Amino acid sequence: MSPEPPGEDLPAVDPESKPAGPTAGRRRSHVLVGLLVAMLGFALVVQLRQEESDQLSSLRQDDLVRLLDEVTQRGDDLSREQTALLAQRAELLSSGDSRRVAEEAARQRAVVQGILAGTLPVEGPGITVTVVDLNGTVRAHTLYNMLQELRNAGAEAIELSGARLTASSWFADSGTGVTVDGVPLAPPYRWTAIGDAQTLAVALEIPGGALASIRNDGGQTALEQHELVQVTAVRELAEPAFATPAATAPAG
Repeated sequence: MSPEPPGEDLPAVDPESKPAGPTAGRRRSHVLVGLLVAMLGFALVVQLRQEESDQLSSLRQDDLVRLLDEVTQRGDDLSREQTALLAQRAELLSSGDSRRVAEEAARQRAVVQGILAGTLPVEGPGITVTVVDLNGTVRAHTLYNMLQELRNAGAEAIELSGARLTASSWFADSGTGVTVDGVPLAPPYRWTAIGDAQTLAVALEIPGGALASIRNDGGQTALEQHELVQVTAVRELAEPAFATPAATAPAG
């Protein structure tokens, strides 16, 4: 008996149909990759929020109160600064001698910018912190975090072992200590910061904060509050390589 001819139960093939090409496969791959990236981003955000919540939940009530006081005081400082700027603006708009008022405002701004840029020596209430690193294990990243903690707590001028620190300061590990803005520094590191001494001290002493990180690295710390400290180190501003003053537009 001869076998039955094959193919009788197979579906018919449309001669005009075309097999799925590589373009459709690539599209599906792109969609899948996009979904995976979105899911990964969502997971990272949830994890970061959870870690932040866990960090706050581990603090004692006293530490939470101090942290709240720090944030409140920072908000009050910003409100006072806003009030002063609005008053200055109103004076400029209403004063008959607007030129004199504008010049005085410009001088005040120059002083403030000089302090922020580190070109002027300053003094005021603040703190000093000595960091002893006998084993050379305190990392540059740890010291940089301390700089950030001081800024967040409202420090207006900061000096580290004779180096004036500003918004552009950078830290790097070196063989004998750390390099700050291209200048090698060796321990012990001596910090001087001008600001509200109590607020700065509380911010640094919070469990898991800057001083705790230094001690975890193997360093020793000694913090003191002062009614008057001096930041004498200054920075010399480099001449701009590309920028030049724009031409003054003629008065209309």
